[in-house]
Amino acid sequence: MSSKTLSRRMLLAWLGGMGAPALALEPLLAKNAPAGIDPKPYLVSEKLDGVRALWDGTTLRFRSGRPVAAPAWFLAALPKVPLDGELWMGRRSFDALSAAVRRGEPINAEWRRVSYRVFELPAGEGGFEQRADTLKTLASDVVVPVEQQRFASNAELRAKLKQVVDAGGEGLMLHRADAPLAAGRSDLLLKLKPLADAEAVVVGHEAGKGRLAGQLGALELQTPEGVRFKLGTGFTDAQRRSPPPVGATVTYRYRDLTPAGKPRFANFVRVADEF
Repeated sequence: MSSKTLSRRMLLAWLGGMGAPALALEPLLAKNAPAGIDPKPYLVSEKLDGVRALWDGTTLRFRSGRPVAAPAWFLAALPKVPLDGELWMGRRSFDALSAAVRRGEPINAEWRRVSYRVFELPAGEGGFEQRADTLKTLASDVVVPVEQQRFASNAELRAKLKQVVDAGGEGLMLHRADAPLAAGRSDLLLKLKPLADAEAVVVGHEAGKGRLAGQLGALELQTPEGVRFKLGTGFTDAQRRSPPPVGATVTYRYRDLTPAGKPRFANFVRVADEF
């Protein structure tokens, strides 16, 4: 699916009501924001390091399309309208969250720490600002609409970014206030972080040498633009022993790009399509 505007009927179908349970869902995905961006056309929120989850009014699913094994009381607290957001435990809590939401049998004590931070109303009317206002009416102990703010200048935006990062947050999201419903990677939604991040597909493995003999030395990756490069840092010992397979999509962080489009100082973050 390309980054194109969807009609409400199309988006409802995409959210799962008419698709196979294992069908991967394609919500709106962010591009990296330019450093000097003018924030006035955007609503700005904190970038949450959570797990993307889409609710179609009946079933809660990961981005991969697989159902989330959430407790019955958690699902019962969700409204009967489609929602898009992230399951979240708080800043610097991704590993604990990941463990909790992966379990086939949910543990209530873990899920009591989870909230559903929603930022899109896939069946909503109007532009993003109107849909965000409607989300506020759906707030509950489980459903928490993500706070959206306006900033008048890039300097104000940068000050907010520093505040969030200093407090342990990842960065900021900028969503065009007038944006229609959309899916796929689009400049309607931008992310602003101290280090940029992106996704690429594993196309090969390079064997390790010396201390890493018999393990992964580097992943060979290909970006959506067709650029190939090797990624050799950021892996745990366990990941080097059992690396992401060819065909997997991984997330990496980097400082900037070379003239050839290759990332500088890239580090592995996680497998992007594991949820």
